[in-house]
Amino acid sequence: MTHTDSRRPAALVTGGRRGIGRGICLALARKGYDIVVNDIVRDADMDHTLAALAREGVRAHAVIADIADSRSRADLAAQAWQAFGGLSCLVNNAGISVKVRGDILDVDEASFDTLMSVNLKAMFFLTQDIARRMLADEAPAGRRTIVNVSSANALFASVERAEYCLSKTGISMATKLYALRLAEAGIRVYEIRPGIIETDMTRVVKARYDQRIADGLTPIRRFGTADEVGLAVAALADGAFPFSTGDAFHIDGGLHIPRF
Repeated sequence: MTHTDSRRPAALVTGGRRGIGRGICLALARKGYDIVVNDIVRDADMDHTLAALAREGVRAHAVIADIADSRSRADLAAQAWQAFGGLSCLVNNAGISVKVRGDILDVDEASFDTLMSVNLKAMFFLTQDIARRMLADEAPAGRRTIVNVSSANALFASVERAEYCLSKTGISMATKLYALRLAEAGIRVYEIRPGIIETDMTRVVKARYDQRIADGLTPIRRFGTADEVGLAVAALADGAFPFSTGDAFHIDGGLHIPRF
């Protein structure tokens, strides 16, 4: 990776202690990024991720913060920016799913507000904070990118988890809006739409999806992996698509392809 100065690039990955977040952290580390790992708790999963990053030969710093809380989110942005002298990459990966799948007619406001607050509002305002810092940075290290991890449900409607779908669709529009605002400054903004990825979040529905995948739900008939999502994020951060911004990249085994 070619950098504009001697300062190594650094990335902030929200929800980075396990699952897709860990895959993203490790992929960026292999591109030479120091990593600020954010999550809501410090536990064995976080320690495992930090140790794995150390084995990759990069610096890693954990910041425990609830991105849904505005004060905590502001502290996260400040600590992440200071950890390694600035950020070249922000990955908005943290997100939650519905606690109980059910009829759209039964969705309550508490569930709706929680999903929107964590998945969309937090991503929007953390991006705003980091983007302002990037614009004010007179000596940025290398390329500057913001990558938002949404979901195949930004495209596909699932009436049994309506509030989740709405929150992920909002990320798609936020990506376009920030891409337009930041392009002139050379900051690229992208969206990653993971499909059916094998993680702790999908473990509860694994048997159901194993059968659907075997029956042809996805052209590539298997679960995706967190590492494969990480590879896509790292490619974007590394400038693999220099004449692109605001685009959505499907990491879903072909799930998104319309079929007749």
